[in-house]
Amino acid sequence: MDQLTKEAVRYLGYGRNAVDDQTRTMIAESFEILQSIAGRKSIYRIFCLEHLGDNRISFGNLEVQSKSLAKNLKGCDKIVVFGATLGIGVDQLIRRTSLTDMAKAVVLQACAAALLEEYCDECQEKIEVQMRKEGYYLRPRFSPGYGDFSIEHQYYITRMIDSAKTIGLTITDSLMMTPTKSVTAVIGLSTSEENCHRQGCEACSKKDCIYRRDII
Repeated sequence: MDQLTKEAVRYLGYGRNAVDDQTRTMIAESFEILQSIAGRKSIYRIFCLEHLGDNRISFGNLEVQSKSLAKNLKGCDKIVVFGATLGIGVDQLIRRTSLTDMAKAVVLQACAAALLEEYCDECQEKIEVQMRKEGYYLRPRFSPGYGDFSIEHQYYITRMIDSAKTIGLTITDSLMMTPTKSVTAVIGLSTSEENCHRQGCEACSKKDCIYRRDII
C-alpha cells in the first residue's frame, strides 16, 4: 500500500483494521479521477516575524495570540504565509457523486484530503529548497484551527496572500474555505536547524519537543 493510499485509509478512519477489497478498488478509482481533474494551485509570501511576549506574535499587519503557535515559531524571525487548493472541480465531483453514491463520495472526500496533503508537502519541499539558499530552515506547517490558533485568522491569512485573485481561494462568512479542498497555513523560518517532520507533529514521535503544536 503506497503512502497516498495509506493516508486515504487513515482519513476514512480504519485505524488498524483491514481494508476490504471493494474499498481498496474504490480508493484506487477515486485517486485516478481526482488526479485528472484536480486544479492544483498554491501561493506563498514571506513576512518578517516579531515575538511580542505573552504568547503574542506579529507578521504583516496581523497580530496573533496563541500559545501553541508561539511555541512552534520560537527562534524564527521570518514566516511563510501559505495557501493551496485542489480547485473547484474536486468540489463539483464530490457534490455530484453524493447525490447518487454516498459511500463513493465519502471515499472521494478522504482521497481528496490525502491528495491535498501530498500537494502541500510538495509545495513545502520547493519552498525549503529556496529558503535553504538564503540560510533558513522550515518548521512544520501550522494552520488556523491547530491548538489555540483561532480559525478566525484564516480570513486574514487569505487576504495577506490575496488568495482570491492568485489561486481562487475565498473564505465564507462562516469561515469555510471555497473550494473546500484547500489549506491555509504559516511556516516558521529559522536560521537554526531543527529536526522537524515536514508532515508535522502527527508524524513525529518526539512528544516533548518545544516546537510541538498542541494537537486537538
